Amino acid sequence: MTTVNQGLQDWAIDHEHDLRRFANGVVQRIIAVLNRTDARLTAQLGEALLRLDRESFTVERLNTLIESVRSLNQQAYVAILVDLQSEMKDLAGVESTAQASGMRAALPAQVLTKFPVAAVSADQVYAAAVSRPFQGRLLRDWASNLEASRLNAIRNAVRAGFVEGKTTSDIIKSIRGSRAMNYRDGILERPRRELAAVVQTALSHTAQTARQSMMDANADLVKAVEWVSTLDTRTSPMCRIRDGLRYTADTHKPIGHSIPWGEGPGRLHFNCRSVSVPVLKSWRELGIDADEMPAGARASMDGQVPADQTYAQWFAKQPAARQDEILGPERAKMYRSGNVSFGQFYNDKGQFLTLSKLSARSGA
Repeated sequence: MTTVNQGLQDWAIDHEHDLRRFANGVVQRIIAVLNRTDARLTAQLGEALLRLDRESFTVERLNTLIESVRSLNQQAYVAILVDLQSEMKDLAGVESTAQASGMRAALPAQVLTKFPVAAVSADQVYAAAVSRPFQGRLLRDWASNLEASRLNAIRNAVRAGFVEGKTTSDIIKSIRGSRAMNYRDGILERPRRELAAVVQTALSHTAQTARQSMMDANADLVKAVEWVSTLDTRTSPMCRIRDGLRYTADTHKPIGHSIPWGEGPGRLHFNCRSVSVPVLKSWRELGIDADEMPAGARASMDGQVPADQTYAQWFAKQPAARQDEILGPERAKMYRSGNVSFGQFYNDKGQFLTLSKLSARSGA
């Protein structure tokens, strides 16, 4: 029989996949905001460069030139912050509802009668998320930092171009990149990657805030919190060592080990994919009379937590349709045929193998 705590962990891992797909979509939409600025920004910068006398180039003239694109750069990040805040607010509502529903679905009716699951509001989760820093900064500070970093990268590229005697066209190309490479070879590519990492982490931070708010609101049901990492070859060493460890639900003190909580799942590092799962009390710890519960309900509420379940073990239990959704139909078919183990879908650098490389490795 699946216990309540086992069911909660399975649900949390499954739900995290949905969150990652959602976050990937948000990243693409927000990066598009930055991309739409690139053409205008480099065109305006090119015009300013053509007007600049190379023989009288000074730092003061360089700063005046950069001022011509500062406003466009600032407008882009203002729009990005507004969009990201909107996405975080929407996620706060969806996630607070999902966490409450997940806990209610896991608990036997006899427990819910005595301990109804308390919900938290979207506004409460969002307010907590934007008022708490992640990776050392508040959301608004990250936006300001990214804006300044991008402008500084442009300034440095222009200065280097003048020192090296590059033409205006070459300077602009070094900044925006080439069309042949889909503009991924310019210095503006790094700000895109940095923005993607911040957006992903901001959304993970929001989701974790919803999880923690739910546990705080239902402290009478929760006796601990368990760290659950997405276990594949891309999992960070920081998350590997914490997977399966338990902490106190309120202050996150280690239980039976000495590994600190740090900033917690979803916040421990950029793009952290770990989640926290509540460990619910047993029916005895809740003070419920055994006579009030059927044998099956008592067994499910025994307080036991899953023992050493890895991501691969969880994946093996999923229906074929879910496996297809996670890996893609071809990879999932290879997995179910026994030709490829779960770990073989990645190389030793943690990169997801292409189908052709995977086939060559497995001999399929």
